Amino acid sequence: MTSDRSICNLTATTLAHAIAGGELSSRDAVEAHLARIAEQDGQLSAFVTVDAEGARRAAQVCDAAPAPIGPLHGVPIGIKDLTDTSGLATTYGSVLFRDHVPAEDDLVVARLRSAGAIILGKTNTPEFGFGAVCTNKLCGPTRNPFDTALTSGGSSGGSAVAVAAGMVPLAHGTDFGGSVRTPASFCDAASIRPTPGRIPSPRRPLGWDMLATHGFLARSVDDLELALSVCAGGDAQDPLSAGVINDDRLVAGRRRIAVTPDFGVAPVAREVRARFAAACEALAGVADVVPSSPDCGGAIETFRTLRAAHIANSYGDMLRTRRAELTPTVIWNIEAGARLSAEDYLNAERRRTAIYRSFRELFARADFLVAPAASVFPWSNEISDVTAIDGTALETPIDYLAVTFIVSLVGFPVLTLPARRGENELPFGIQIIAPQGCESRLFAFGRAIENELGFSHRRPKLP
Repeated sequence: MTSDRSICNLTATTLAHAIAGGELSSRDAVEAHLARIAEQDGQLSAFVTVDAEGARRAAQVCDAAPAPIGPLHGVPIGIKDLTDTSGLATTYGSVLFRDHVPAEDDLVVARLRSAGAIILGKTNTPEFGFGAVCTNKLCGPTRNPFDTALTSGGSSGGSAVAVAAGMVPLAHGTDFGGSVRTPASFCDAASIRPTPGRIPSPRRPLGWDMLATHGFLARSVDDLELALSVCAGGDAQDPLSAGVINDDRLVAGRRRIAVTPDFGVAPVAREVRARFAAACEALAGVADVVPSSPDCGGAIETFRTLRAAHIANSYGDMLRTRRAELTPTVIWNIEAGARLSAEDYLNAERRRTAIYRSFRELFARADFLVAPAASVFPWSNEISDVTAIDGTALETPIDYLAVTFIVSLVGFPVLTLPARRGENELPFGIQIIAPQGCESRLFAFGRAIENELGFSHRRPKLP
């Protein structure tokens, strides 16, 4: 019989096949992962809420079904606590919503349930997703399983740790400026930030906003592709989803990869640059690698402006009425947008358009663009923000995310994979970027370097 410990080491894809084939029951899978949560989450704080009884009921339904409910039949998953789950507390990482229980699932959650996935609980996030360290007044800090003194990254840190520590094989996340990619890099996980609109958000107030997307974290490329396959598909209430290009053409022959450590503008630590150079050297064994970057001049200022405007629009009333209950990070984020004018916003959109077109020009001569998935390595949970890199002060607390938020700015899909590392080296990931709609191309290439180069997850040595 398969042990509980070995069940928790299975990928979501392998686990789904085992359950569908009758080798395991859904209840076996749920109990094994609940046991792992009970064993490890006291020190890691990956989950805000664990719904053990709800998961057991869902497993019973799966086991009683005459045939698999869907591609994720019986597979335990985690949902980031920024996303609504019917009948299960959704706090958005804030004491203001401590007792909030949504009446309806977000569409991405509904599609996961329809595919047979079993929600074990809600993973931790900074308040409203704003924060470099995954902590809030309810839970955390979420600790890095490779060194519990260090941060897991924000804002999908709970999901990254849950996956890396084997508490779930697959977890949902969201990504605005790097929120699935940075935690993936810090926790040796794989992640996908798909083309905006690929996973619809029909209740998003700003329907044409493509800065934020749903995404996933897992321990293998196959799992990310499986998760995206059951959640993708248009929705008439999301205007972005109608315009998503589907480009399933795979790259024939030797791939052409453009590589950049910083897009020409992002602050990136020296030791990250060294690890990235080693990763590029490995990639040269399977592809033609050429240093190159889109013209990203002004990208940092552009993202700061657009992000600040969106946050002030979404949370400005809350700052006026509930300021004392908000974290300092949230207050700073809201206030950053208060002084912007319409001209500021439109000038940022103008520059964003130019950067987008420069990305398109690069992809006329390259199949993929590769960059670091984080500008720094994980730091102490006791330090709330990255204020300097290699001794040089950053202008704002979000500038350390420039190496990821530049990609958010233009809306290209990104696959993050762990790079190879030495026994005593901290995890480090790379972003693999493709044109819009080219997720299948990303997954195919990701599988190749996962298998051929060993760019894959290695389990942490937890007690």
